[in-house]
Amino acid sequence: MTDDDAEPRLLGAADVRALASRLDLRPTKRLGQNFVVDANTVRRIVRESAIDRDDVALEVGPGLGSLTLGLLSVGARVVAVEIDEALAAALPETIAERAPSAVARLDVVPADALRITELPDPPPTALVANLPYNVAVPVVLHVLETFATIRSGLVMVQAEVADRMAAPPGSRTYGVPSAKIAWYAQAQRAGAIGRGVFWPAPNVDSALVRLMRRPAPETTATRQEVFAVVDAAFGQRRKSLRAALSGWAGSPAAAEEALRAAEIDPGARGESLDIEAFARLAEQGGRRTIDA
Repeated sequence: MTDDDAEPRLLGAADVRALASRLDLRPTKRLGQNFVVDANTVRRIVRESAIDRDDVALEVGPGLGSLTLGLLSVGARVVAVEIDEALAAALPETIAERAPSAVARLDVVPADALRITELPDPPPTALVANLPYNVAVPVVLHVLETFATIRSGLVMVQAEVADRMAAPPGSRTYGVPSAKIAWYAQAQRAGAIGRGVFWPAPNVDSALVRLMRRPAPETTATRQEVFAVVDAAFGQRRKSLRAALSGWAGSPAAAEEALRAAEIDPGARGESLDIEAFARLAEQGGRRTIDA
């Protein structure tokens, strides 16, 4: 076996610190920079993602390349979106050094993942990423909306955020993230991640969330109209839907009328509705606008 045929050499704690030192990198909380330093955790993420050489993995925030190397190791193509220009510039060099045969399967896009609308061909089929905690949900929603070719995903996020992303209707943690993600995909927790696998170690626990693309609800309402109802319902989540949706509908009476037309109890709360119920309710809002 030649050096070019060798499997990518994953990064360990000493490797990550050496790379950071070479780049004079000081991880920032603003960008949510907590780098994975445990190769076994990288292998676990890649295994749980179930990607293979037929996939194009979109990785948001590749950082120093720990997960990137793991994704390349199974033969996948990787499109890495990195907001930090210095890290984006250094990533190809790291791959060339530790996985020379995989260089042609990597595209690095120096950009803000919340603003990307196009990616190099071929289009991504999976989202696999260690996401910055402060933008995890917006990134997932933006990526799922913008790139319909993504069929699955596995993201590492703050444990509390994972609970909110994967919560089913009726649970204490069900809210805006869970409802909006359900428009695009089925989400479920896929295991816990300890603090010690990161550098620097965060002061919160992490978890994996698995995403499987599902068809959007069949509805005449637009996604924006449905999401407006979701936002209104959880804007005052302790109140009944009749009260919480009064601003959206124009009055408590109008909210009750829309709720009853959608076959929803006006006395219920937002956490009791699944995304299909929110879609039915959004349709009533559209009908009132047309009637007016």
